[in-house]
Amino acid sequence: MTRNSLLAWLLLLSIHSLAAAADWAPAKGPLSTRWAKDVTPERVLPEYPRPQLVRTEWTNLNGLWQLAIGKEGDEVPIGKDLPETILVPFPVESALSGVMKRADRLWYRRTFETPAKLGSKRLLLHFGAVDWESTVWVNGRKAGAHQGGYDGFSFDITDALKPGRDQELIVRVYDPTNKSFQPRGKQVDRPEGIYYTPTTGIWQTVWLEPVPQARVQSLKISTPNDLGEVVVDTQLAGEVKGLKLSVTATDRTEEVASATTSELSGRTTQRLAIAKGARKLWTPETPFLYGLRVELKDGDRVVDSITSYFGLRKIEIAKDAHGINRIHLNGKPIFQVGPLDQGFWPDGLYTAPTDEALKYDIEITKKLGFNMTRKHVKVEPDRWYYWCDRLGLLVWQDMPSGEKSINPGQPDMVRSAESAKQYEVELKAMIDGLHNHPSIVTWVVFNEGWGQFDTARIADWTKKYDPSRLINSASGWQDRGVGDLHDWHVYPGPAAPPIEEKRAVVLGEFGGLSLGSEGHQWADKIWGYASTASKEELTRKYERLIRGGWKLGEEKGLCALVYTQITDVETEANGLLTYDRAVIKVDLERAAAVNRGEFSKMATYREIAPTAREREVEWSYSTETPAANWFETQFDATSWKKGKSGFGSKGTPGAIIRTEWTTSDIWVRRQFDLGDVKPGQLTLAAHHDEDTEIYLNGVLAAKLRGHVSSYQEEIPISAEALATLKKGQNSIAVHCHQTQGGQFIDAGLIEIVPSKP
Repeated sequence: MTRNSLLAWLLLLSIHSLAAAADWAPAKGPLSTRWAKDVTPERVLPEYPRPQLVRTEWTNLNGLWQLAIGKEGDEVPIGKDLPETILVPFPVESALSGVMKRADRLWYRRTFETPAKLGSKRLLLHFGAVDWESTVWVNGRKAGAHQGGYDGFSFDITDALKPGRDQELIVRVYDPTNKSFQPRGKQVDRPEGIYYTPTTGIWQTVWLEPVPQARVQSLKISTPNDLGEVVVDTQLAGEVKGLKLSVTATDRTEEVASATTSELSGRTTQRLAIAKGARKLWTPETPFLYGLRVELKDGDRVVDSITSYFGLRKIEIAKDAHGINRIHLNGKPIFQVGPLDQGFWPDGLYTAPTDEALKYDIEITKKLGFNMTRKHVKVEPDRWYYWCDRLGLLVWQDMPSGEKSINPGQPDMVRSAESAKQYEVELKAMIDGLHNHPSIVTWVVFNEGWGQFDTARIADWTKKYDPSRLINSASGWQDRGVGDLHDWHVYPGPAAPPIEEKRAVVLGEFGGLSLGSEGHQWADKIWGYASTASKEELTRKYERLIRGGWKLGEEKGLCALVYTQITDVETEANGLLTYDRAVIKVDLERAAAVNRGEFSKMATYREIAPTAREREVEWSYSTETPAANWFETQFDATSWKKGKSGFGSKGTPGAIIRTEWTTSDIWVRRQFDLGDVKPGQLTLAAHHDEDTEIYLNGVLAAKLRGHVSSYQEEIPISAEALATLKKGQNSIAVHCHQTQGGQFIDAGLIEIVPSKP
């Protein structure tokens, strides 16, 4: 190509790029966030993507790329324009990609300029994450391939560069989602219920980085249990013989510790002792971060220089004054309260529209009084954890799950060798990639039996590989007695596993109270684990749940609560915020108060017709079909049996059983004294397994379907039944029908006195 023809080609390419940018617009999705308006082809997640290993020179490749939907066996489209345009790094299924199509094979293409003054430096091409299998070509030369949808990877592309022209970059992606075994979290081809729209392709920042031939490749930062030093393991690349490595810890601009090593190898370990007077511990209340400067030198000449940071903190299980295992942070017990955080966005799916949006999720979690969050079967970009480090939020980090789930009581599944290997490769990559973040205090290895295998071995490996964190071997369902935590899931809850000698007990999921918000929903049809009708009702029920969790902490040794969830996700409407983050669905101040363990602003509840959890109550009952008028006030039940509440079969979750019931149906009734309570202040409370009808004074008050695993409160009373309530004696009659599994019935009336403004 002559110089003139090259210039003409570059001019044509520039005109094409400008036209594409002018034509780009987000696709019309079901819902959008307020940050979407800040996304343009010229400004797409421009922030430095790797805050724990920072160099000043870099080039962001986010923006408009060419795109083609592919098929198996396609030839690499070297030198060929692709028919569509996509805004990287938004997944192809998202509105912000501008495409919003489903595909399992993609081709990406763009050109880039070689960074000025590259000289003798090497050029690295970085991908924050690509879901799931990617192959990369530069100028027709294969740079490398990677499998893994959640971890970053890089290629040295220096030898593929061609001087005097723009460089062609092509990426091929294959993502079978739930048609294969790879870790995928909650992504499915046909979203419904607790499973959501998939993410395919590039979904984190793509960038170029010029680096010296001899350089710092990675850092592993650890703080031993005495909190008096920081250990820095530096992985070096290139020829480092004759060089020295200097590591300096700083408190803002003041140096607090340093170390220099002259005899270098590929991996160099340095220990920096921090004087007692200079020690500042990292906590959610005081998330202090030390600066870290790492320099590779040839004499006085700096060959490579990077900056990082670290926090002094330790997390452990230790016994309290009563001999009960508690989670301790920096030697002190800490009761962790946080939401389940799935990390989905209505306009970007796996990818937040902006860094401000990413930061907002941590800020609002803190404003809601939480000190922890559980990142649920997804791994975030580094900057999400950076904001947790900076703002002070403890993180339970799930390993994204794959494969089918196993039901409670089943043994661990047997995975194929290929499936097991990939899971363990990606688990190690996740731990390696996130190791330096002080906010992460727990690795959740499996969730609810999803693809659970070799639990004891993998939990043991994880603990040995990273002893600085707690190991939750299985959050919910399939506990194998290993790891640091015994974790239950109970909806709505709360509940606590029995106290153990070696492990702490936690509630890894509960709650799920739903509330719709017109104009802020992904779909018209929404659902949750327990519905509410207003912000006030949701707040009251939320307060009761969290107060119950704190009480279990005080009385039953519970160490942590994870409420489902921080935001709505697609058709799930059980978030404290709407999916678009536009509406906080609870009273923020009251929710924050109970999350912090402050209960003075709560509404008060009094059981007028007590349930079994308040005290044992005698009922008349029958397991044989009674007369049609069995629920009426004047019905004669003297021939029925007498029994103490509640009624059910042993082993039913959350049940308080004083009278055994094992038939398919039971009818119970009794009298109660309403006293001077005004009927308008009353609601029902019930724990039912399964379908139930409740009558007050012979009038149907409520019909309840299905089963629950704990008491439900604020069940509305029909207007007709409410009108029958009177001062003095009233009747309550209940019929429960059961088909399979556990069974239980108990019901009562509650008086609610709202909190004062």
